[in-house]
Amino acid sequence: MTTQQLTILLAVLLLIFVIELVRREKLSFKYALGWILVSVFAIITAVFNDMLFKTAYWLGFELPSNFIFFASLACITFLSLLLTIFLCQQNNRNDKMAQQLGLLERKFEDLKQNMQS
Repeated sequence: MTTQQLTILLAVLLLIFVIELVRREKLSFKYALGWILVSVFAIITAVFNDMLFKTAYWLGFELPSNFIFFASLACITFLSLLLTIFLCQQNNRNDKMAQQLGLLERKFEDLKQNMQS
């Protein structure tokens, strides 16, 4: 098995795995989108490896492997940034929900006090 075939196989397996997680509702689509894009990019660059060489040369990389490492690092950074954004949004929702719960508990205690009086 060549490196190209192995790359295609691994990227397709990743794509299938992510789609299966979305189908089983273990992963939401907004989180899966980054992984889907990475696997599709890997498939495209493995199938059209001449495009990879030309892009690496055009961007000023001496070796395509340097470009691959750079692109991998950029993808990981992008995915980390997306996950950080989603985490911050979730924290904000949790804070808001905790505040609303506190207000509801306060109203409930006030109602209980009024009923006992």
